Amino acid sequence: MSNSPHPHLRDAWVLFFVLGVIMINFPFIHIFNKDILIFGIPLLVLYFLVGWPLSILVVYIFARMLEKTEKSR
Repeated sequence: MSNSPHPHLRDAWVLFFVLGVIMINFPFIHIFNKDILIFGIPLLVLYFLVGWPLSILVVYIFARMLEKTEKSR
């Protein structure tokens, strides 16, 4: 038996990793690789400029939540 109080949290980390890999793989890159400018920034560059920090923020929030659950044990 695992010594982790929430075994589903490990599954969430795997899910975050898989979603991150999917975000930077061909289908999404192809979807956002258009000749469209938003505020003078190409759509693909904007996708990376917004998507990367957003994914880091989600992992940070999840890590803080995990830290709180570890302290409460």
